[in-house]
Amino acid sequence: MPGTPNYTGLAGHSHDTLPQAGVLLVNLGTPDAPTAAAVRPYLAQFLGDPRVIEYPRLLWMAILHGVILRVRPKRSAHAYARIWTEQGSPLRVGSEALAAALQTELGRRRPGPIRVALAMRYGKPAVADTIAQLQREGVRRLLVLPLYPQYSATSTGSVFDAVADTIKGLRWPPELRQINDYHAEPAYIAALADSVRAHWERNGRGEKLLMSFHGIPERYLRNGDPYFCQCHATARLLREALGLSADEAPMSFQSRVGRERWLHPYTDETVKAFGAQGIKRIDVISPGFAVDCLETLEEIAMQNGEFFREAGGDTLSYIPCLNATSTHVDAIADLVLRHTQGWPEFAEDYDAAAAAVRLAEARERARKAGAHA
Repeated sequence: MPGTPNYTGLAGHSHDTLPQAGVLLVNLGTPDAPTAAAVRPYLAQFLGDPRVIEYPRLLWMAILHGVILRVRPKRSAHAYARIWTEQGSPLRVGSEALAAALQTELGRRRPGPIRVALAMRYGKPAVADTIAQLQREGVRRLLVLPLYPQYSATSTGSVFDAVADTIKGLRWPPELRQINDYHAEPAYIAALADSVRAHWERNGRGEKLLMSFHGIPERYLRNGDPYFCQCHATARLLREALGLSADEAPMSFQSRVGRERWLHPYTDETVKAFGAQGIKRIDVISPGFAVDCLETLEEIAMQNGEFFREAGGDTLSYIPCLNATSTHVDAIADLVLRHTQGWPEFAEDYDAAAAAVRLAEARERARKAGAHA
């Protein structure tokens, strides 16, 4: 007997509409406000993701809801409050600016109907809601680009989970492509190098250039996660672009939590060691983040700046993420165009008028075939 549909469809879909192609940028996410009440559900979703925390589920849920979510939201809210702006969360604002700039750049390079949208893995706008909106707008081909240059199961893998969970519930899923990583893309490395040179030109040059990447448990590396190796590849390529040695431009890993051993060396211990060694100024860049966020603006620029000074240093000069700079937008646009080759909407000679004529002719043939059936 008829019942509730198992799959989500488009009621009243019009076959007269030209299909569009979409590019879905996905970033980590952010709470809606820098308050404990807003941070708590965000952290519950984030830390409740089995991709992020690979512990036995029942044990971890007891720890998460019984201990962590009782304590951490207030502390995290305080950290968010230190970087919150009049426009809102820096990650949300910066990601929206990047998506808008990419829409403009792709529109400049290609004539086809291409829609760029932004979703967050945790919080709003949700991946499922954004894909549903793209489907309503006529997007039939979708490229998913997680804004994580280096692949990790904890980040990019989790985005792919969210996309898959959404797609499998659709009655008519779009044609789908996904980008795993872009950690060694020449244009991405060049954009990073340009940002460092521009920072040095404006602010002078430190004694060290520390490249700080987000950490993950070392256990994940042993289980086959490529993140550690891809971070090292990015660091090596950036050094080569800048003509620096490993001693001049070391790398480290930040944001560890708990007692488990995470990827080494740790950023906080590294900056403290620099201060204790008599180094007075260091520059720090975070090449694993596409857009500035809590981990860069508060953890690196503020917290680790304090650690460095307390250990005897003078200045930790933070080099901002690429954000919506023209070099970053160009690099992302190049990446998108390479991964969408063969899709009509991304063709340089796409002709909307001709496509509309072909659609009308196909519709007329179908009408006549139906009339003679």
